[in-house]
Amino acid sequence: MKLAILGGGGFRVPLVYEAVATAATGLTVDEVALYDVDSARLRTITAVIEGVGAQLTADGRATTLPRLTATTDLREAVTGADFVFSAIRVGGAEARTVDERVALGLGLLGQETIGPGGLAYALRTIPVALEAARVIADVAPGAWVINFTNPAGIVTEAMRTVLGDKVVGICDTPIGLVRRVGRLLGVDLVAGERGADGRGADGTVASFEYVGLNHLGWLRSVTIDGEDRLPGLLADDAALEEIEEARLIGKDWVRADGALPNEYLFYYLHTAAAIDRITGAATTRGEFLAKQQGDFYLAAAESSEPASCCTSPLDLWRETLREREATYMAESRDEERREEDIAGGGYQEVALRLMTALATGRSERMILDVGNAPTGSEAPPEQRIVPELPADAVLEVLCVVDGEGVHPQPVAPVGLGRLGMMSTLRAAERKILEAAMTGSREAAWQGFSMHPLVSSPELGRRLLEGYVAGHPEIAALLGES
Repeated sequence: MKLAILGGGGFRVPLVYEAVATAATGLTVDEVALYDVDSARLRTITAVIEGVGAQLTADGRATTLPRLTATTDLREAVTGADFVFSAIRVGGAEARTVDERVALGLGLLGQETIGPGGLAYALRTIPVALEAARVIADVAPGAWVINFTNPAGIVTEAMRTVLGDKVVGICDTPIGLVRRVGRLLGVDLVAGERGADGRGADGTVASFEYVGLNHLGWLRSVTIDGEDRLPGLLADDAALEEIEEARLIGKDWVRADGALPNEYLFYYLHTAAAIDRITGAATTRGEFLAKQQGDFYLAAAESSEPASCCTSPLDLWRETLREREATYMAESRDEERREEDIAGGGYQEVALRLMTALATGRSERMILDVGNAPTGSEAPPEQRIVPELPADAVLEVLCVVDGEGVHPQPVAPVGLGRLGMMSTLRAAERKILEAAMTGSREAAWQGFSMHPLVSSPELGRRLLEGYVAGHPEIAALLGES
């Protein structure tokens, strides 16, 4: 079995390699092919992965390692692939700093996926993602594509126009939330052995309902042996103190709302506080990562030299990873991130479980970004996951995955407030998708203007002007280079 990783020089790629190399789930990956446009970063990450492999064999966690290849040729990387992970970052961390600063300069939220920065990220990314989808359709038509690329919802929606239901978006934040809740209730809600019916090895039958868009979703019920345990948890201050999302957003609010939100709701519910904290810091998150990872790649390249006496690329990578995870969403916290929250998720785990279920047929229940109805169907509203939203909209919901594919589970009716947030955000993103596919400046302007954290044609125009000036990719797309 061949796994291709697009964005193979990315910082978190060794986590994926380690996960597939140590999989004790019946999944065997024979080859991992890394693709990236940056050959220097490919060499560095290859060195890190080689260190990972040596450690895995030395401590007995792996006996046979997947063959590792690296290339700057997309077609070569994906030819014959069974699975393709898309984790591209057009423009790198440096482009993210532009996304943040243009918005902050106008008094708006500057963040990677939330707000106008997320739209700029999508605008320069979607054309690249679509080209990757076309190549995959040509040389690996049977491959499943697992999209990590942010903003995951709209990028997945774009790739589905080429690949249909064979592309699925994933995110590690929902699984972190579900795991924290399960830990409090004494039930592993995401255990690998918990089958399609929700029955675990301990005999309990457990399920949960999560609905929304990527980075805009809610855990609305947790049912164990027929009883919804979420209301009791929401009523318990001590329990909520153990849930990172409740601490971020406010225990009183989640209790009043009757649901536990994805942590990214912080940016919608406490926008002014988020802006104040970001602008009050010495650097934005993008600037921090650009320097941190830039320093890592430089130091790792030096430590790979034969005469080097420095720390190994693997050790440098692990040190940098620890700092990165500990400072994640730092602007939303008044305290250091807790150890159990740092270890609470992991997109490599989500990807591994998804791959295993599709390849082996072992059923899994997991939260994924999927179509509101199957691609190409004329499903009437009553046959959609959320009847009020378009059939081809990508939602983030609980799914059962097996050898036959990905099967979204029904959800209870979604209230007007949540529907309003979801539809307004997706309307803005879809205008950006239109601009990315047609080069329409007017559609891009509308997309920035319509975003719920902008809601202003004047600000939308100034955002567009700033991103055209700051991103060569966007300027070229809109014919202004």
